[in-house]
Amino acid sequence: MYRKIENPPTPIEKFELPFEGQLAEDNRWVIMANLIPWSEFEDEYAQQFRIEMGAPAKSFRTAIGALIIKERLGLSDRETVEQIRENPYLQYFIGLNKYSNEAPLKHRC
Repeated sequence: MYRKIENPPTPIEKFELPFEGQLAEDNRWVIMANLIPWSEFEDEYAQQFRIEMGAPAKSFRTAIGALIIKERLGLSDRETVEQIRENPYLQYFIGLNKYSNEAPLKHRC
């Protein structure tokens, strides 16, 4: 099953931080997030999943965004999840609306 997110991407100024701050528009992850046409790939990605097979899939942006983070930073699966959990810029990059101290993904190992 696939849970397509119907909400448009969160504008940087609306991403909620727990300490009332704001993300910097010139951050490398914000810039890259705005360069990737996430929604253009979402429908094709969603067609790869079936309701009757397995657990619900993450959105395209979450899944591919985490893979980009892993590869760009040369991290293990476990470290990728921890880096995303700790970093609001990485959470923005994978499409979250606000910072959360909870891991949005699970590592495989």
